[in-house]
Amino acid sequence: MSTSTQSPNSQVPRVVSARDAFTEKTLRARLAVADIALPANGWLAPFLVVVLAGVMRFWHLGYPNAVVFDETYYAKDAYSLLHFGYERGWSEGANDSFVAGHPTGILSSAEYVVHPPVGKWMIAFGMMLFGDNNPVGWRFSAALIGTLSVALVAIAAWQLFRSVSVATVAAFLIAIDGHHFVQSRFALLDIFLMFWLLATFVLLLADRTHARRKLASKIAANARENGGIPADSFMKFGPILEFRYWRFAAGITAALAAGVKWNALFFIAIFGILTVLWDMNARRIAGVKNWLLAGIVKDGILAFVYMIICGIFWYVLTWSGWLASSTAYHRNWAQEHPGEGVQWLPAPLRSLWEYHVSAYTFHTGLSSEHTYMSPAWKWLILARPTSYYYESPKNGIDGCTVDSCSSAVLNIGNPLIWWSFIIAAVFALAIMVIRRDWRFTALWIVFAVGYFPWFLYPHRTMFFFYALSFEPYMVLMLAGLLGLILGRRSDSVRRRKIGLWVVGIYLIVALLLSIFFLPIWTAQVIPYEHWRWRMWFDAWI
Repeated sequence: MSTSTQSPNSQVPRVVSARDAFTEKTLRARLAVADIALPANGWLAPFLVVVLAGVMRFWHLGYPNAVVFDETYYAKDAYSLLHFGYERGWSEGANDSFVAGHPTGILSSAEYVVHPPVGKWMIAFGMMLFGDNNPVGWRFSAALIGTLSVALVAIAAWQLFRSVSVATVAAFLIAIDGHHFVQSRFALLDIFLMFWLLATFVLLLADRTHARRKLASKIAANARENGGIPADSFMKFGPILEFRYWRFAAGITAALAAGVKWNALFFIAIFGILTVLWDMNARRIAGVKNWLLAGIVKDGILAFVYMIICGIFWYVLTWSGWLASSTAYHRNWAQEHPGEGVQWLPAPLRSLWEYHVSAYTFHTGLSSEHTYMSPAWKWLILARPTSYYYESPKNGIDGCTVDSCSSAVLNIGNPLIWWSFIIAAVFALAIMVIRRDWRFTALWIVFAVGYFPWFLYPHRTMFFFYALSFEPYMVLMLAGLLGLILGRRSDSVRRRKIGLWVVGIYLIVALLLSIFFLPIWTAQVIPYEHWRWRMWFDAWI
């Protein structure tokens, strides 16, 4: 099944009677939420892609047997959380003790950290299952979440485009992309941030469909009670849609995203705006007269409660370990500074607020030089990827059979996929403007909110892996455009064959490139010359 960018109203007959216009079936078609059943065995292809993603991410997960890049912070923080409930400091040589399988050197003093605890608690979950003294333990959660996020991409693609082909392509592209793949194999935070943001988006898409169907059902019910046409008083503002359980769940996942990294707040803000705009547009299409005011009052206020008010509660709850302790960093700040801070807050929350103020100051002032720092404008063109690990074993060491070898982990995306993102973003923007397709509009806006705010901080130290948070939306845009190339059922056989060849060749080349780069994504020991083949530009070294 291929995708389509037809107008939402294209499923409604051109001429309908006033009574027929308010049947539930007609309203669902007008709101573009008519039932479209998943084809028989339609789940199989995306499922196999998710299995492939899982195999890739869990294969040799414990290698390299080293504390890689920022694992030196997050694996240790996770260990502290698991054993003490808050982050503690570590002495010199702690990395070596981790690699040796006997973590030692943890101090009694609290450690100052600048990221919330959710991602580190998720790393700790893997340690709890597989031990905190081996790389599999501290990397398990990243691999699991990376695999599950591939499934979420497939689900999001199905919700957006109602096409198994597009869902499979989207899942396949993110499964084989090196950026997502590398982040899924190390105890770093961005994979968890990306996952909870994507989960929020998927839940809000589900809420969009459910709410529109509920709206159609309530209007149709009122029409039946009034001889086929809903009452004018009823259609002045339309119905209240009662409890929105998908949106309520989205508030929880949004809070968990913020509990990993605070840049989730940009996404949460736009998610909240989008979901209310979807409601307003639904009421307008359904014929509600005061759809703008109704969308604000009947949908927007409750959306704010679900996404923000409840979200704050869930977010504070993620700090339970810190709040329950008496010796965590800044835990007793309120008692030590009785006349300072936000006075109306209880002492524990006043201390927590001050901690957040301090961490925010740190983030906005971060400008230290780093060998692999990369400003935002370089991300999409892969101008400066991040090297996580590099060793140069000699002949006879670690399986090296030539004079000099390389064992590297370079966090770089598949060049074909990433450079295609740039083209996809341009075409998606054109579709958004010309055809007013809500799917590409939503994806483009979320991508833009995730990407462009980084340009506001030109002096801040940044890295390419920050782009992971918005990569799923670029993949979905790209997959949607590839779906257009595949064609529609109504297209000629020749047209669809051409589309299949184009998309098939693209996917095969992308796969071959991923196989080519796999050794430098997984620290395989290869001849130095072979490593150099994969360094297409000096900026990659």
